[in-house]
Amino acid sequence: MRGMNDPRIRPASADDLDAVLAFWKVAAEGTSISDDRTGVERLVARDPEALLLAECDGDLVGTVIAGFDGWRCHLYRLAVHPDRRRRGIGSALLTAAEERFAALGGRRADAMVLDRNERAHHTWHAAGYAPEPQWSRWVKPLPE
Repeated sequence: MRGMNDPRIRPASADDLDAVLAFWKVAAEGTSISDDRTGVERLVARDPEALLLAECDGDLVGTVIAGFDGWRCHLYRLAVHPDRRRRGIGSALLTAAEERFAALGGRRADAMVLDRNERAHHTWHAAGYAPEPQWSRWVKPLPE
């Protein structure tokens, strides 16, 4: 049973996308090339359960993208509103993402976490995630 301050976790719908994009400008560290309406619409159309939202009293207070490609589980855009941090919202989002992965048969999750976002490192460590120093992330923006 949820308490009065416990977040309600639910998948995003197409009606939420503008609010999500505005939220990321306030709550997420940095932006991504895919932080636009087209990119997020594509995500929700392809996997309607992947973008999870946390709401408290009807307000959007957190997000996480819990993507599964059939082989690996990937976490992106864990973000909690700055005024709501340190209240368990990030942990609730990660729990919901991990439950989704387990239901899909996922066995390993990786998370994209900015090295410079040291405030987030505590949350990830507390949830049981650790950096893998043997791996280097290589990225290339694809043409639109």
